[in-house]
Amino acid sequence: MVKTDFLVIGSGIAGLSFALKVADLGEVIIITKKNDSESSTNYAQGGIAGAIGSDDSKEQHITDTITAGCDLCHKDMVKVVIDEGPMVINQFMSWGCRFTRGADGKLALGREGGHSRNRIVHADDLTGHEIEIALLAQVKEHPNITLLENHITVDLLTEHNVAVMTKHGAVTCFGAYVLDVENGQVETFLSGTTMLATGGTGAVYLHTTNPDIATGDGIVMAYRAGAKVGNLEFMQFHPTSLMLSGGKSFLISEAVRGFGGVIVDETGRRVMEDHPLKDLAPRDIVARTIDHHLKNSGEEHVFLDITRKDPDAIKKRFPNIYETCLTHGIDITNDPIPVVPAAHYMCGGVVTDSYGRTSITNLFAAGEVAFTGLHGANRLASNSLLEAVVMVDRAASAVREKRQKPSELPEVSEWSEKGTFKHDEWVIISHDRQNIRRLMWDLVGIVRSDFRLRRAENRITLIRDEVREYYRKTRLSLELVELRNLVIIAWLIVISARHRKESRGLHYTTDYPNRDDSLWKHDTIIQNEEIIL
Repeated sequence: MVKTDFLVIGSGIAGLSFALKVADLGEVIIITKKNDSESSTNYAQGGIAGAIGSDDSKEQHITDTITAGCDLCHKDMVKVVIDEGPMVINQFMSWGCRFTRGADGKLALGREGGHSRNRIVHADDLTGHEIEIALLAQVKEHPNITLLENHITVDLLTEHNVAVMTKHGAVTCFGAYVLDVENGQVETFLSGTTMLATGGTGAVYLHTTNPDIATGDGIVMAYRAGAKVGNLEFMQFHPTSLMLSGGKSFLISEAVRGFGGVIVDETGRRVMEDHPLKDLAPRDIVARTIDHHLKNSGEEHVFLDITRKDPDAIKKRFPNIYETCLTHGIDITNDPIPVVPAAHYMCGGVVTDSYGRTSITNLFAAGEVAFTGLHGANRLASNSLLEAVVMVDRAASAVREKRQKPSELPEVSEWSEKGTFKHDEWVIISHDRQNIRRLMWDLVGIVRSDFRLRRAENRITLIRDEVREYYRKTRLSLELVELRNLVIIAWLIVISARHRKESRGLHYTTDYPNRDDSLWKHDTIIQNEEIIL
């Protein structure tokens, strides 16, 4: 049993930056289920949105965010996050991030879909990687921070795990049970403050730009512990991922379109020609337009064409995309890039207040795992890294004002494997995982219907019940923990999508093709298997 002041679950931008901000207050342990840099942050190509250009304003950035979010954004949160945008960019630079600059020495500002101004600060097309490396260097040098790789959190510790009942009224988090993947042992971590920074849920879909670790762990753990989760029907599909064999995807940044790339079909006709913003329309619109075109034409993919731009300029601006495509036989300076939409970003998550506090005492959440209300029904490009750092900063300030010390924690029960067995049935786990991902892609994707969602709920519920029984009698492994989380996040997404009887942003259903502000201009909140809003 390990006691610590702070337990941070996840090693992306939210987890690492929170650890750095609270490390002067006490001991910090970071849990990450793969290697230290395996996170969605590391895959982020675009950048950080900030109203710092001479022709820009915070008010315009706010307007763009709310417009992209289809008026479901929480306006107070939008203002909080965007007001602090310039501060976040300066903070990254103080951490050692080397952002791209123009010939004049000033930060180079790109443009992405939904933005009315150039406001994307970036490090070529490897912004997330640059941030991750800078933060990891800081974390590894701090004497109060311990980072544990190849550990996956199984469940949060709450009153249910306390050996002697306490006087706590509301549900309280006391830490977590954590599986050491290498030795197969479950360890108990007691913590005064726990931060969920586990990222998103993209791996629940067959095609995703996310790493394989994005199995919704944090959302599901919080939900099982009794926390409120919200707006899980709003999964953002990135319009342009490189089409590869075997369901694998590689993100082709929206910045390529901001740089002048256009989406065309196999005849060369522009797919987004009829939209006022053309190829820089918000992501939900572009993804849905591509999906509609593919289903009507029978084509397997469309193309992102940037060949009319100067080849040297392309290589300089997008070195990672250029080299990656080249390994697949595509020279983007001469060849259009075959692309399809892919699951990219979860706009919902664990419900938090404006300081990252969840509905469970001493449990915070930040980054993609959290639902702050910023993104509404569709995230504006490059607002995610911005949100993560702003919310971490606010969570750290809340912790400084009030926190529980490890010495005040109750005695909890150790993990027990009694009655479980080691099953050599990898085929069951891999089969269920593929079934879930295919079901979600086919039935709960970019375009939905009542018929598809009912069918998805029936099949996902059956798999969920089977996994629950298998989990109950089987010794834990990384794959089993992920499967348990994957099927529950799939079920939560389906339930949320079935509840919303309108089309708004990322949730589009053929049975209710129009937006309905009179009945549905509100969030979808689930707690303890019930939709409470």
